[in-house]
Amino acid sequence: MNKIFVQDLLGWLDQQLKPALFQDYAPNGLQVQGKPEIKKVITGVTASAELLQIAADKGADAVLVHHGWFWKGENPCVVGSKYHRMELAIRHGLNIIGYHLPLDAHPQWGNNAQLARVLGLIPDRVDDGSGQPVVFGRGGLIWSGTLPPGLRTLADLGAQIETALGRRPLLIGNSERPLQRIAWCTGGAQGMFEEAIARGVDVYLTGEASEQVYHQAVESGVAYIGAGHHATERYGVQALGQAVAAHFGLDVEFVDLPNPV
Repeated sequence: MNKIFVQDLLGWLDQQLKPALFQDYAPNGLQVQGKPEIKKVITGVTASAELLQIAADKGADAVLVHHGWFWKGENPCVVGSKYHRMELAIRHGLNIIGYHLPLDAHPQWGNNAQLARVLGLIPDRVDDGSGQPVVFGRGGLIWSGTLPPGLRTLADLGAQIETALGRRPLLIGNSERPLQRIAWCTGGAQGMFEEAIARGVDVYLTGEASEQVYHQAVESGVAYIGAGHHATERYGVQALGQAVAAHFGLDVEFVDLPNPV
């Protein structure tokens, strides 16, 4: 089997995810350098100390995540949990690789695409034969579409989400109101609710909720669903890991660490 070096993996990931197209809140790609050769990759949602320790225990060479490190506005000093995480990575030679908005947006492996697959949502497609999803909002990060057959109300959709994601979502709106059009953006996209309302959908689905979304939902008549930041974003990195395994023949394992947020 050919040896796979970290630069081979990074080159392919950058080619597929195109991070240069995004103005992100953290660096995309290699965040901490580790072993030069890659044989085993652990994937997860967030590069927490617990995930890194599991990766080290499993003999991994790289950790590929959606939520990496070095976010804009955070304390730049390497102290506390940041020091502990970095010390773990360096001591065990782990390459820490993160892709944030590029993974949210990817039309096949992205969080929005994969959440649609898991929930059975039917994305709108561009009418040019390309099959690309219709996107809108800041950075083109919001998707729109229709509910799967059999889901007619907010209560129906909430039950489907609870079954598929394994946690009860926050539902704001008339539970018996008929729904047809839906917009969604995984993670912490509650700040994009107004853009979804302006799009004329019946319901907006994201991960988290802020105080003001209750009033926006009541006053606009557009239902709001907060299904969990972690819960809505654990599928993209799994799909990306599967693609890495298929392309390179690497041992790739997803580790899901429960997070109630």
